[in-house]
Amino acid sequence: MPYQTVENVVIIGTGCAGLTAAVYTARANLRPLVIEGPLPGGQLTTTSEVENFPGFPNGVDGFHLMDSLRKQAARFGTRFEQTLVQSVDFSSMPRKLVCGDRTIFAKTVIIATGASPRMTGMPGEKELYGGKGVTTCATCDGAFYKKMDVAVIGGGDSAAEEALFLTRFASKVYFIHRRDSLRASKIMSDRATSHEKIHMVWDTAPLEVLGVPEGAVSGLKVKHVRTGVESVLPVKGVFVAIGHVPNSGPFASALDVDKNGYFVPAHGSQVRTKVPGVYVAGDCADHVYRQAITAAGMGCQAAIDAERWLAEHGG
Repeated sequence: MPYQTVENVVIIGTGCAGLTAAVYTARANLRPLVIEGPLPGGQLTTTSEVENFPGFPNGVDGFHLMDSLRKQAARFGTRFEQTLVQSVDFSSMPRKLVCGDRTIFAKTVIIATGASPRMTGMPGEKELYGGKGVTTCATCDGAFYKKMDVAVIGGGDSAAEEALFLTRFASKVYFIHRRDSLRASKIMSDRATSHEKIHMVWDTAPLEVLGVPEGAVSGLKVKHVRTGVESVLPVKGVFVAIGHVPNSGPFASALDVDKNGYFVPAHGSQVRTKVPGVYVAGDCADHVYRQAITAAGMGCQAAIDAERWLAEHGG
């Protein structure tokens, strides 16, 4: 049975990585098809102010940044389809992407599905997330908390790094961990526990983020797990640092992933996979930097590699 259509490039995801890949492949006249998931624009659309993306000296609203990038991709001929990829078959050419009752066929595929931060699920967390005081990125939002008290929730290296970074801005950093020692490496643990601005809150679990949903965080209710005593920390910012979950599920059986589910690129590349013509970009393959600008850079790399692969294979 003949294929209905075989796309030159299918890009899965519309964060900085996916939309940058779309701009580059569209300008190469490849007419990319971008598959939008449940959160078009990615995590940046939930961020009210982005101050560290190059070219915006006064900062830029996260939603506005992603909307502009989408319009830029569309200007050059990118097409968009809102659906979900449920499974893939990369064993034959063209590659197959199963989206409900529709199968999309593609010569090259760029997976830029991002990663979702793990959240505690406590009351107030969701309501005050995104520009209201609850965040998952000290690098992104730390500068907004100059001379304020903040809290970091977690116990691994990432949490220790977040807490140490925040000491550049905050007056005091409450480091909350439900045990009496950190899971972090010794060097990171020693740095965090010995810093004069970091106040370790041992054997303690967060209960509720306090504040007005239309306003901002006013405090964090916590409970000592041994004594049961509850108290409120007077913080203006709550940084949740308990890890991320890469959105790699539908592709994990076809590509190499590490123990945490992040894509593992082929040796010598940041974006190529073991399957020729299939690429990864952004936070789904990057558990180290997780920044908008690094995701955009990976999207650019994946797009250029896909363009070259098509040129070499008669695309």
